[in-house]
Amino acid sequence: MAYNQNLAERIRTILEAYSPIVEKKMFGGVGFMLRGNLACGVQGEDLIVRIGEAQNEIALTQPFVRPFMPVPGRPMAGWILVAPDGTSTDQELKGWLNKGVEFASTLPEKK
Repeated sequence: MAYNQNLAERIRTILEAYSPIVEKKMFGGVGFMLRGNLACGVQGEDLIVRIGEAQNEIALTQPFVRPFMPVPGRPMAGWILVAPDGTSTDQELKGWLNKGVEFASTLPEKK
């Protein structure tokens, strides 16, 4: 599955300020990992953000946001997809990326 290369490049540029971020192919797209934990990524045209279960319901009330469902009909709590209209500006994208990095930073390092 192809993914939005432009969105991935915009993410790379913004995440340069965070260290160490590791990029990995996953979900038919690309993921950006902090200490071995997924913070965000790109699947198709959408941004994937790992926000944590506590933020799930709040995030799903935002425009252009829907649950991430790697298996149809089975949403993963704490993971969301943001449609392109929700990341059209760098400020919007950075806001979502900050949420992903913030959550990933609370998780123990995976080795």
